[in-house]
Amino acid sequence: MNDVTTVELLWLDKRIENRIRFGHPVSERILDRGRRVLSFAPGSIFAFVRWTSNDFGTVLSRVDILRAATPGQRYSTIPWISPGGDILLRLSGWPKVERVLQLIDAVEALNIDPVDVAPDYWHHIHNRLSVNETPRPYTRSRHGAWLRRRRIAS
Repeated sequence: MNDVTTVELLWLDKRIENRIRFGHPVSERILDRGRRVLSFAPGSIFAFVRWTSNDFGTVLSRVDILRAATPGQRYSTIPWISPGGDILLRLSGWPKVERVLQLIDAVEALNIDPVDVAPDYWHHIHNRLSVNETPRPYTRSRHGAWLRRRRIAS
């Protein structure tokens, strides 16, 4: 299992929180009370949320939706993730992070696992929110079209 992508999760009360919002890890290793390492299979999709604060308030809010690195394919390096992943969405700032989390909730409300959502949709959200525009909602018909396209391509 040396082809896996590992994600270090850290929780320090009122200081740092790194967590997975969605995804299906293939293994989990608990290091101590505030640290875990999750491993994801090559090509799997997951959302990584980071939050950091200091005595004066929040200094970082970020969400990354990534496809785990696949051997022989290109990938980007991201803090806390080894070796890295294919970035589908990367936004920072609490208003944008909150909006992404709401859109993930909306997908789950359709009884669709966010890991199965069309990767193009995550790109769409990234592009729209980057310029302060409203992204189109994900629908069952769009999801059905993605599943058919994926089936034909494989």
